[in-house]
Amino acid sequence: MWLLVGLGNPGDKYKGNRHNIGFMVIDAIADGAVHFPPYKSKFQSHMSEAKVGDSRFVLLKPQTFMNESGQGVRKAAQFYKIPPERIIIFHDELDLKPGDVRVKKDGGLAGHNGLKSIKAHLGTADFWRFRIGIGHPGDKNRVSDYVLSDFAKSEGAIVEAYEDGFADSYEIIARDGVEAYAQSVVDCVQRRIKAL
Repeated sequence: MWLLVGLGNPGDKYKGNRHNIGFMVIDAIADGAVHFPPYKSKFQSHMSEAKVGDSRFVLLKPQTFMNESGQGVRKAAQFYKIPPERIIIFHDELDLKPGDVRVKKDGGLAGHNGLKSIKAHLGTADFWRFRIGIGHPGDKNRVSDYVLSDFAKSEGAIVEAYEDGFADSYEIIARDGVEAYAQSVVDCVQRRIKAL
């Protein structure tokens, strides 16, 4: 069993924000080739689960604000008895330009409040995370407004590339592992962007 978690802030006010790219990715997976059931409210989150091949995937969008994301993640992980190494977090990354994706396990959290909360509630940082590039505004004093602003219209195609890349091949996780999935995502996103 795998727990796939998208990070974001709840409510329509934040729906298109750069900070909510994790929610967008989870929604794309939910609406992909394997149709997940409609979300239900559980674990202080919106969640859905489905069997894909021989594995089960639980999708989670915590409905606490970003800095309390760990509450729902811990509850879901405990309920389903999912260990940290089978938890994958999708989140925005200021230090990567739009279109870039990196996968990481353990190590530093780069000041991301959602990740800090998850580490605090799980008691470990030994989970997978996909760092999804949103770029940096160039001035640290502008970061808060930047991440809480919507993607520009000119970035719409990059958002779509992210959604397609993550949704199209997540079943690779169970068969070949997280790093193989990461490579598939990067390849797909780059193909889409080059085609723009």
